[in-house]
Amino acid sequence: MKIFLLSLYLLISVIRFTLEWLNLRHRQQARKTLPAAFAGQIDEERLQRSDAYALAGDKLGLVEDLVTLLLTLLFLFGGLLPWFDRQVNGMADGFILRGLLFFGLLALAQLLIGIPFSLYRNFVLEERFGFNQMSFKLWCADLLKSLLVGGVLFGLLAGGSLWLVNAVPQTWWLWVWGFWCGLTLFLMYISPTLIEPLFFKFKPLEKATLEEGVRELLTKAGVTAGKVLQVDASRRSGHSNAYFTGIGKVKRVVLFDTLLEQLEDNELLAVLAHELGHWSCGHIRKRLIKSQVVALLSCWLAYVLLNGGLLPGWLGLEQLSFAGQVLLLGWLGSLAGFFWTPVSSWWSRRDERQADQFAINLVGGGRQLASGLVKLARENLSNLFPHPLYVKIYYSHPPLVERVQWLEQGRVDYEL
Repeated sequence: MKIFLLSLYLLISVIRFTLEWLNLRHRQQARKTLPAAFAGQIDEERLQRSDAYALAGDKLGLVEDLVTLLLTLLFLFGGLLPWFDRQVNGMADGFILRGLLFFGLLALAQLLIGIPFSLYRNFVLEERFGFNQMSFKLWCADLLKSLLVGGVLFGLLAGGSLWLVNAVPQTWWLWVWGFWCGLTLFLMYISPTLIEPLFFKFKPLEKATLEEGVRELLTKAGVTAGKVLQVDASRRSGHSNAYFTGIGKVKRVVLFDTLLEQLEDNELLAVLAHELGHWSCGHIRKRLIKSQVVALLSCWLAYVLLNGGLLPGWLGLEQLSFAGQVLLLGWLGSLAGFFWTPVSSWWSRRDERQADQFAINLVGGGRQLASGLVKLARENLSNLFPHPLYVKIYYSHPPLVERVQWLEQGRVDYEL
């Protein structure tokens, strides 16, 4: 089994690297005629700059993936996992404390490994292409806040789960799932008012006419949102976005200040209409339900496998702590997730198509949304020519060129 798992992991890694290579070559070779909406917005110089940005990002991603591959091989198949497991067991007493120490030290190691990549991405790559607006001081402040928030959430999630496993050993899978479900909903409720303001400054939308347009759009879509806010995203990046956050009374619309600068009001309202489509079509609710169903099945399967006592032998080990076996299960889940990715991507692209059609119906056509998406692609140096196979497996949105073509025609029937 150990040889099988090692071979499967290496095979999946090779497939991933091959897909990245195919996508990179296709982007550089597949120059096509762009729809009319791209005229005057994206020229050959902008396409070359987009290629350079994507290439730089691909190179950094490749290095990250190789580091992850080597560390995973060393930890799981090179003998580090049982050694680390023994060290943790010797450092702490008690089931819960050992588990917290096991996962806490691994999370800290992952953080330390990721810091150089984060610094390079922000202050070299993003800086080179004019996206980074973040100072090193702000980066450090964000890191400390993330550690604080992450530490609290880790303590709640891991500590609570381990306590339930210890307290109700026969049915812990159901109780742990219920705990996760409740915590997820709780975080959705408190995040807009307690967590997000730690990193961003929110204020009411300054442009009164735009806010009026947003309110009219919300009413027309039948969506209730307590506040319409703009956020100082430009302090960190030149990238732009708009999103809904929160549930119940704290649900709100958030617009990046960069988005307000890049789009005309009618284009911004069309982009917002697309986001409203996700609410009105029930996509967010359905995704939440699907994720909880998957979580429930995962908890039950974890219970069965952990009780079976077979997991240590799959790596050729005689024994492994509960925390070590959970780590192994998480890794196995990531392998299974690779094969689920194309299904998840197809599902997401279907939802995006429905949201596009909703926006067309809501604002009376697709040209405004098409124009807004083209400007966002120009400003974000988006890839306009992804490899079809890469799209099938990884893309959560339909390719932009095909998407814009159909939006201009006022109907959405492009292939998923």
